Amino acid sequence: MEYNVSFFEGPYTEAKVLTVHAADPDDPTIFGHAEVEYKIFAPKGFYIVETTGDIKFLGTLDRETNQTYKFIVQAKDMPKHSNTGFTSTATVIINLKDINDNKAKFTQSTYTFNVSESTAPGVNIGALLITDKDEPQNTNPQFNPTNLAGVFEIVEDEDLKNGKIILRKELDYETRSSYSFQIEVTETIVFPDKDDGVGFSKATVFINILDEDEPPVFSLKEYHFAIMENVDKGNIGKVNAIDPDTAKNQIRYSIKEDSVDSLGIDSNKGIISIRKLLDRETKAWHNFTIKATEINKDGTQGKESFASVHLKILDENDNPPELNGTTHLVVCEDSQPETVVATLSVTDKDEMTLDTRFTFHLKEENSNFTLVSNLDNTANIIAKYGGFRVNEDDILTLIISDNGNPPKSSTTTLTIHVCPCIDGDRMCEVASAQMGVSVQALLAILFCLLTILIITLLFLLRRKLKKEPLGSLGKGVGEIHEQLVSYDEEGGGEMDTNGYDVSVLSSAWQTGIRPRPESQTGPCLYATVQKPAIKQNMAIMIEVKKDEADHDKDGIPYDTLHIYGYEGQDSLAGSLSSINSSSCDSDLDYDFINEWGPRFKTLAELYGVDEHDDASMY
Repeated sequence: MEYNVSFFEGPYTEAKVLTVHAADPDDPTIFGHAEVEYKIFAPKGFYIVETTGDIKFLGTLDRETNQTYKFIVQAKDMPKHSNTGFTSTATVIINLKDINDNKAKFTQSTYTFNVSESTAPGVNIGALLITDKDEPQNTNPQFNPTNLAGVFEIVEDEDLKNGKIILRKELDYETRSSYSFQIEVTETIVFPDKDDGVGFSKATVFINILDEDEPPVFSLKEYHFAIMENVDKGNIGKVNAIDPDTAKNQIRYSIKEDSVDSLGIDSNKGIISIRKLLDRETKAWHNFTIKATEINKDGTQGKESFASVHLKILDENDNPPELNGTTHLVVCEDSQPETVVATLSVTDKDEMTLDTRFTFHLKEENSNFTLVSNLDNTANIIAKYGGFRVNEDDILTLIISDNGNPPKSSTTTLTIHVCPCIDGDRMCEVASAQMGVSVQALLAILFCLLTILIITLLFLLRRKLKKEPLGSLGKGVGEIHEQLVSYDEEGGGEMDTNGYDVSVLSSAWQTGIRPRPESQTGPCLYATVQKPAIKQNMAIMIEVKKDEADHDKDGIPYDTLHIYGYEGQDSLAGSLSSINSSSCDSDLDYDFINEWGPRFKTLAELYGVDEHDDASMY
């Protein structure tokens, strides 16, 4: 049997650890048979009550010295008879539980760290290692540094319980190359006087700052300058940057933006100068960036840094005031005296402040109108008398002046047009001069008209191309095709055209219906013949028709009269038709044309056999 218990470490005068129990199944009424006695075979400090089995300890249990105790307990019946009776044993295992009874201490008396001056604040630059025999949950060190100068901070590592050195300010090797401070670690424990002599409660920390190649440092992050406008040369101000490293390399200056062409900078001295005329009305502020570049000892370029420059152009009274609005005014013909014709306001390209004042006056007195200032940089044109003649104009010469130094003035001609009122609402028809269209509007209208014209031309050209004939001689789709397969009567020359109705054959071709299905056997009954659209020369037409007949892939046309203009009794060439060479009694039966439908009724009547004719033969 095994007993396994946990017990806190520490000093004890008499502490019960556990109780063991052994049962004897013998008859308890027989003397000594069921009585049990306990013995222990354990390290010093442990003992057992022989009659109860209680295991106790007297002394100090130290987990850091011995974490586990294991020993044997014996139970024996008939205790008063040492040589008789039975025994049994059990194993007892005691595991000591930790308490905070050991102080945390540094593992060494001095700590040294090296840190680059470019290290950013907030970075952990090193750890102060501690030792504590207690388990982590019972390790609670407190760090008490001195003379940190606000540059460092010591915080506890929650996992390892060590001290972490956190950087809180930027480092500068050129300003200070090293730091040192004292630090003490303390801890509240259960037994304050306990000290095993291991470790150090105090330590000295040395931190060395490592030099880094740093970029140039400007004396200011932003530079502000101001200069009067209308200046085309001279110096504005100076920027200054230095190499913070011990090398103290030379600095070269330049303007970062390529668009800044009115200003320049001395590359060695950093003096900003004017290259072109500065006009406040064109650009009131010039904002740009100055770049400072280190030049190493070997002539190569090193680190760079930048600073912003803001140049304000101060105003000079170099622009006259201008009338704001139209110079063409209107007045009703029935206006009453003291009628305000218009209120004049002013604009000025120069800087307008609360102290800016404008004055108005007429160059010459006018018999119909007068000018009255409103004392707020505006003025009213007022009719002196009532009643005006329609379409009469008054010309006023207006002079506007400012109070700048030196003062500026402008002269404007005002035209007042008299027109009839509309519906008594004191609304006048605007003179044609006021109805003008702006240049931008005219350009927009012209552009729209040009676009419409181009689209129309393209549309017409497309339609023309669609109607373009495919043939080289300008043959159209609507040409008339005349076809003759056979006829019973042959006329004389041009007169034979009256012996049959050619339009029937032409209409059949134009409707796109072939008079014979493609599956029908036998020779082609019709050969398509196209006439030139314009019959200017009969000889050319004959050659064209001949060429068409020679290149007809459907075979030799049967008795097709291509050209019959020269045929007949009066023709010297004689008959071109082979109709007379055929038998009068045709072997061909054209009654099948009646099966083609009503469209070919006329053709069937021409080529079919008339029942009356057949009857007369008999």
